[in-house]
Amino acid sequence: MNKFSPFKNLHNQDSPLLLGNVWNAQSALLFQKLGFNAVGTSSAAIAISLGYEDGEKMPFKDLLRIVKNIQSKIEIPLTVDIESGYSSNTVEIINNIISLQQLGVVGINIEDSITNSEREIVNAQEFGKTIQIIKSHLANNKIDIFLNIRTDFYIMGLANPLEETLKRIKIYEESGADGIFVPCLVAESEIQQVVATTSLPINVMCMPNLPNFNTLQDLGVKRISSGPFLYNNMIDKLEKSIIEITKNGSFNPIFT
Repeated sequence: MNKFSPFKNLHNQDSPLLLGNVWNAQSALLFQKLGFNAVGTSSAAIAISLGYEDGEKMPFKDLLRIVKNIQSKIEIPLTVDIESGYSSNTVEIINNIISLQQLGVVGINIEDSITNSEREIVNAQEFGKTIQIIKSHLANNKIDIFLNIRTDFYIMGLANPLEETLKRIKIYEESGADGIFVPCLVAESEIQQVVATTSLPINVMCMPNLPNFNTLQDLGVKRISSGPFLYNNMIDKLEKSIIEITKNGSFNPIFT
C-alpha cells in the first residue's frame, strides 16, 4: 500500500495533522491504537533512549534499525527526523533519504542547522540549493517522499527570529520544500504571519506556551508535533517512581 499520497493529503485537511512523535515500535503502536493518522520519529527521543546525545551523535545505522522495526509493526504513515541529514555531503544525504524511503517511510524532516561542537545555523541560500538538488533527484527517480524543512532561528534563540524565518521560508519554498517546520514558534501573531507568508503547510511543535489545537487550526497551522516531550515526561515519571521505591524500601509506590 502506497502511504505517501494519504500522508501528503493529511496536510491539506481543515484540521491540523496531529503527529505522534515516537522512539520505538511500542510507542508507535500506541499512537496507532489511539487513532492517530500518522507518526513521526523524534530524533532526540530515539538518541537518548539508546544512550546518545541529540545532534547526530547516534550512528545512522542505529536510526535505520529503529525505523525498520517501527515501520514493520504499524499500518499508518511514518515520517522520520533526519536532523541535518547525517552528512555534510548532499549525495550521502540523498542516499540516506532513499534508504529510509525503501523501508516505507513517506516523509522526512531535515533542518537548516548543524551540530559540531555547537549548533550553528547554515547559510539559507546554500541550504536552499541542497533542498533543490534533493528534490530534483527524488523527482527524476520517481521517489515520493514529503520534505518537511525545519528552520531553526526560534529553537536556537537567534536574533530577529520572525524576520529571518520568513526570509528562509521563501527560499525553501522556491527550492521545492513540501512543508515548513518552525519549532519553538508559539506567539499567535507570529504564527499568523508565518502561515500567511507561504502556501506550504506550517508545522509547529509542543511548547509550554503553544496555543491549543483549535486556536492553531484557526491560525492556519496544518501540522502539530509533540517532539521529544512525551518521551521526556515518561522518563521523568519513571525517575520519580524509582526514587519513591528506594525511599519506601518496597514496590508499593508503583501500585498506589
